[in-house]
Amino acid sequence: MALLSGNGSTALAGVVVDELARCGLAEVVVSPGSRSTALALAFHNNDDVRLHVRVDERSAAFLALGLARRSGRPVALVCTSGTAAANYLPAVVEAAESGVPLLLLTADRPPELRATGANQTIDQIKLYGGHVRWFCEMGAAEPGQMPYWRTTVDRAWSAMLHPDPGPVHVNLAFRDPLIPSGDADKLLEGRADRRPWTVMTPPAPALDPVELPAEERGVIVLGDGAEDDDWEGLAEATGWPILAEPTSGHRSGPAAISTYRSLLGDPAFARVFRPGLVVTSGRVGLSRAALAYIRSAERHVVVSRAARHPDPTRTAMAVVPSVRPGETTGPTDWTATWHEAEKRARDAIDLLLDATPVSEPRLARDLVAALPSNALLFAGSSMPIRDLDLAMRPRDGVRILANRGASGIDGLVSSAIGAALAHDGPSYALIGDLSLIHDQNGLVMGPMEPRPDLTIVVVNNDGGGIFSTLEPAGRPEFERLFGTPHGVSARDVAAMAQIPYARVNGVNEMQPSTGLWVVEVVTERDEQAAVRRRIQEAVSQTLATGRLL
Repeated sequence: MALLSGNGSTALAGVVVDELARCGLAEVVVSPGSRSTALALAFHNNDDVRLHVRVDERSAAFLALGLARRSGRPVALVCTSGTAAANYLPAVVEAAESGVPLLLLTADRPPELRATGANQTIDQIKLYGGHVRWFCEMGAAEPGQMPYWRTTVDRAWSAMLHPDPGPVHVNLAFRDPLIPSGDADKLLEGRADRRPWTVMTPPAPALDPVELPAEERGVIVLGDGAEDDDWEGLAEATGWPILAEPTSGHRSGPAAISTYRSLLGDPAFARVFRPGLVVTSGRVGLSRAALAYIRSAERHVVVSRAARHPDPTRTAMAVVPSVRPGETTGPTDWTATWHEAEKRARDAIDLLLDATPVSEPRLARDLVAALPSNALLFAGSSMPIRDLDLAMRPRDGVRILANRGASGIDGLVSSAIGAALAHDGPSYALIGDLSLIHDQNGLVMGPMEPRPDLTIVVVNNDGGGIFSTLEPAGRPEFERLFGTPHGVSARDVAAMAQIPYARVNGVNEMQPSTGLWVVEVVTERDEQAAVRRRIQEAVSQTLATGRLL
């Protein structure tokens, strides 16, 4: 299809959008602005790319992050010049750390207006620093540049995906006029058959699995973004338990130890069950006890096919693309004892939670258990994901996502909405009250925007619940500096966005619904901290009385 344009700005925008569609772009999030007019119009007129519009650039960026995280495909962002582009930074940081492909298309004033005091003009060159995989300053449109524009888009597309997926920033300078001027049209065709101008094929990585040493006392620890390998097969062949964080996608099957957080939280258990070999994959970091356990291992192997491998403990003796078992013995006494500990801890946790009508760990456990097959659950980055790690049982059929790259609470509403829009099935989010307040703009969308089927479950303990579990708890300054009570109900936020709302005490009171709505569960911070302490005490007691130590 030929692209026709009447001026430099619309020609540049039209070619960029056309080439992105040829590369396979399917989603774009646009925020309103003047300097980005040509790009916004070009995306609006392209039927191959689904358009989303958000007023707040920070929310827009996290919406794109959620779309890209769930779909596994690049998503583009478009904004005007100035502080609009600066508002992308938090989502760019999260995308960089978690390996999510985002294409940041920031409109800019032309070079002759920069550093002149011109309105809404800042220095946007390498605005995101080392948080992007690649940066390009496109420059203002000049005649005869169509091949340059297309090859630059193709390079940006490739840089988002290989060798290390992540965000890419392309800064585009636009001169007036910013809309089609009615001048004589100029033909700006791309390759035939809708092919990209330049097809970039990454080199195939070496995937020959590395044979692991024979070891009875082995453990598999899987974090966020773990490689999608046959971990259950490895566990079956070796008899090693699998300690899987909720977002690893591997907390299922007979080898999964769902209570590992509490087991390793018992110092005696962690000491007696010191591993001879730990195999990790993904970003492990939800539990300090798990990190200490990895440090205690005699040997540590990281499985990662990414250009950057996760090793926060700095103990890896090898980083390999995949592994296969060496000499295998199958289940051993080591295996049997781990699973006996799992059973005892599971019974202790469930007994305590069943006797606690309203608690945050129980809500997390019961929500996962009640979700229908093929459901998506987007978890908040502070206590919600940790309560899932603490309390959820192994299960299949649920996809759990969270922003675990930089682990911020900003943009979680928008990320959850983006993930739900990319998910083919029922979607849920479990977030805290501060996360809701921090990104309440994410709920605001126009009547023409695609809306997800998403139930946002908000745990409202009137402040920062996670800090009650950390070192500042108990200090005289705690409540003001860390507890940060606010007195805001999720009802108020839902009313602001004209979204249906319900208050419940547990999962059993939630009614199935379609569309976007907010469900609030009110808890008390000190009580919830006490519940988590009692869980650890109950697990430690059952380990001691069960003669496992």
